[in-house]
Amino acid sequence: MTFKNKLLVAGTLLSATLALPAQAGSWQQNVAVGNFNKVHVYTPDSLSPIGQGRSLLVVLHGCTQSIDAYLSANLEQAAESYGMVVAVPDAMNKAGFGCWSYWQGAKSRTAGDYANILSLVSSMKTNSGYAIDENQVYVAGLSSGAAFANTTACIAPDVFAGVGVSAGPSIGTSSSGAIGSCEYADVATRCQQYAGSYSGSLTDQIASIAHGDADTTVDTCYNRQNAEGMAGAYGVDELPGSNLLGSGSRTAEEYLWQEGRVSMIWLNGVDHSWSGGAGASGSYVSGSGINYAMYLGEYFSENNKRVDRNQPPQLSSVSATESSGQLTVTGNAIDAEGYVDNVDVLINNNNGDTYQYSSSTQSDNSFSITSATLPDDLYFVTVTASDDVGAVSEASTVSVRVGPPPPPAAPVLSDVLVNANGQCATVTGSVYDENQDLTAVEVTFATGNQNASVDGLSFSAEACDLPGGAQTITVTAIDASGLSSNIQLSVDIDAGVIATLDQHISAGRLDYTGYSTCYLEYSTDAFKLTEQTQSGGMCVWQDDDASCTGPVQACSGTGSDGGGGGDDGSGDDGSGGDTGGDPATCAEYTTANYYHKVAGRAYSTGYYYAPDYFASGSDDPLAGSTWGTSTLYSTDGSVWFAGNCP
Repeated sequence: MTFKNKLLVAGTLLSATLALPAQAGSWQQNVAVGNFNKVHVYTPDSLSPIGQGRSLLVVLHGCTQSIDAYLSANLEQAAESYGMVVAVPDAMNKAGFGCWSYWQGAKSRTAGDYANILSLVSSMKTNSGYAIDENQVYVAGLSSGAAFANTTACIAPDVFAGVGVSAGPSIGTSSSGAIGSCEYADVATRCQQYAGSYSGSLTDQIASIAHGDADTTVDTCYNRQNAEGMAGAYGVDELPGSNLLGSGSRTAEEYLWQEGRVSMIWLNGVDHSWSGGAGASGSYVSGSGINYAMYLGEYFSENNKRVDRNQPPQLSSVSATESSGQLTVTGNAIDAEGYVDNVDVLINNNNGDTYQYSSSTQSDNSFSITSATLPDDLYFVTVTASDDVGAVSEASTVSVRVGPPPPPAAPVLSDVLVNANGQCATVTGSVYDENQDLTAVEVTFATGNQNASVDGLSFSAEACDLPGGAQTITVTAIDASGLSSNIQLSVDIDAGVIATLDQHISAGRLDYTGYSTCYLEYSTDAFKLTEQTQSGGMCVWQDDDASCTGPVQACSGTGSDGGGGGDDGSGDDGSGGDTGGDPATCAEYTTANYYHKVAGRAYSTGYYYAPDYFASGSDDPLAGSTWGTSTLYSTDGSVWFAGNCP
């Protein structure tokens, strides 16, 4: 579907808002990622149409602009359409009127927010839940964010396959140049200088430069200056003519350079704003033009130079038959982009004897290969196909016997492993059945039996929602004669911690940064968090879909409280814990009155602005209001008193 058609479809959907289904993906708001304290992250359900997994687009806000503005900028449409994770960080080192400080300080991979952006990208790439393709990482921005994005892309062209610059002054210009008269900038030279030893990666980077034609804040001269400058850094020439994008009142004019390396677009009717398309709104977000994020999604996916777009051949109907000691291997091999150059057949047995054959396909895409006469044995036949540029298909393996079958024997299991991830466990391994009468590989988890999927000699099975703690998994291979073999595996499952939102916060697993998001999802109900490792040996606590996520912090070392009914809020929350008395007869806690209430040690009158707090059981009044600090003790765990243990 072309960008123009996608805009028409998007417009039709927006005109029928009541018929729209719920958004498939989800926003995580105000999460701490890559040294940024506040990042909004949208993770789509879809995958990128190219490469592996999803792409990543980092969007940088403009001056005086909150990152919340991008929650209503229609970024979700682009994310879902192009399998693109979107991250919108709030600048840590702001200058002027909340700007990204593109005109200040050192421009290097280790300086300020440049380093923070690279850390954000690294953190998200190492988080398997995002499934980021390292060849599809992009950065874009508006105004000061655009200049900062362009500078970042030049500093780290090896990291960023593409950049989007919207209404931004040129790299290296002054702060006054952004709101004053146009400054001349040698963008090509500056970009190459910023890249330094990484300048070789500019040879396959791409850039989209955009500007609203109604912008009266940042001089529109920068649109062409930036486009021509990046084209100079890449060494490509402009193509003749232009293209009209969009329809109706929302259009843009597009100019392209060779191989799609640079695009320059004029956003018709858009002022100094991020162009979000129909229905977009917010501070410095315009609904008057096309959806620039949608444009970037298509431009990046169609022009990315780092993704191998060639698809390997596909094998089908592979089989092997025996006659007079010879094996005849047949099947079909098709290549969508070019042609199948070669079909390779590898025949081996369990004794290590190997026979290799090659053939080409016929005009109908079929192939047939006959081996020499082979000794009696069980053979495994592996077939692969290569295309005209060297891409190799997935292997297809079948087994076939030469000669009479041996006496009955139990299947043999080997290389059996278990991998635990949260409350899921995946078992993999190999199974060899001399008689070729394997009927099943059963895997017994704590939650019950499963039949593993078997492909050739390999098998796998997975179970989730397993109980926490140490447990045993049994793998059993069974043949048609009833003979079997089994292997037992030990695994420790982290079941997480179940508690209410306030209890999770009290225990330090969550903080108030994402309180509203978690509260909207769970309210006062108890829910489970599991501890997930991050880069640099750190951890975060998160729910099953990572929509409610805590801060990046040191790992707890336990990951679970034994799977019990939650935390009472009195654990490692900075309260100082048990500070006096005999621990066998007296418990003492010092923390905020609110946390005492969460843990059940105190109660309040409930008046929102200035609640009075009292110790549970004794009704002793506590000093201060919600965040006043008090010490409570109890000798029986039910009646609490103000003060220290006697």
